Amino acid sequence: MQAVKKAVIPAAGLGTRMLPISRCVPKEMFPIVDRPAISYLVNEAIDSGMTEVLIITGREKDAIEDYFDYSPEYDQALTAKGRELEVELIHGEISRGNIFFTRQKEKRGLGHALMCARSFVGNDPFAVLYGDDMVFSETPVCKQLADVYEKYGKPVVGLKTVTKEQLRKFCSMKAEPIEGTANEYTVTDMIEKPAPGKEYTDLAILGRVLLTPEIFDILETTAPGAGGEIQLTDAMAEYARRYGMVGLEFEGKRFDLGSKLGFLEANLYAGTKHPEVGEKFTEILKEFAKGL
Repeated sequence: MQAVKKAVIPAAGLGTRMLPISRCVPKEMFPIVDRPAISYLVNEAIDSGMTEVLIITGREKDAIEDYFDYSPEYDQALTAKGRELEVELIHGEISRGNIFFTRQKEKRGLGHALMCARSFVGNDPFAVLYGDDMVFSETPVCKQLADVYEKYGKPVVGLKTVTKEQLRKFCSMKAEPIEGTANEYTVTDMIEKPAPGKEYTDLAILGRVLLTPEIFDILETTAPGAGGEIQLTDAMAEYARRYGMVGLEFEGKRFDLGSKLGFLEANLYAGTKHPEVGEKFTEILKEFAKGL
């Protein structure tokens, strides 16, 4: 089985749920404590063994490319002060993997954005990390999906159980548990943003999938779906109906960075785990909570 070495991160959306700040700052660059949100996704991919990462951006998102580049001015200033460890810190994922960029010229949905990655993917399996979804986990979610892919040789969708109300925002899986497993499923269909009564199950894709290049031929003929956009879910549904897919109910705590509340929750969670400020920050939160 071919190892998964490539990852794609679509990051071209407008971020309208995070207005007004997203009008001038890409939502992917919003800080989670002291790093931009997209840095967590890139590190997850690299920590999962995926050494080639493509970020799909759009207009006015140059800040993302700037972040994943060396800064000679900072290197020189920090080195002159004997702060070499901080140089290693800001180099971060830049020195651990190969990070590439391309632009989605038109905002036509996640499926259309993924088509921009076709030449990058070639004939290789690849992970897709949805730009709005951050997951904190013991084992990186992409690694969890890659292990299941190597086990079954089929594309894998990362799943979580959600409420009926949440299914209206996400998708619903037609899935059956795989005998002898605790969290793996055979997926034979799915529906994007189902209307009440149209759900298959309460399992939804939350931010991570692992696909094979056959998905691109299906995307080419996928008609616009929900919201008038080309939906990746619609293409994956067609793949599942034809060939079957595997679902993994992954381990990890997920946050919706496309919403104000999710962004705040992610910062609280990451803040309490941060090696530099976590302990003190936790004390501050406990004291603050007493006054609520």
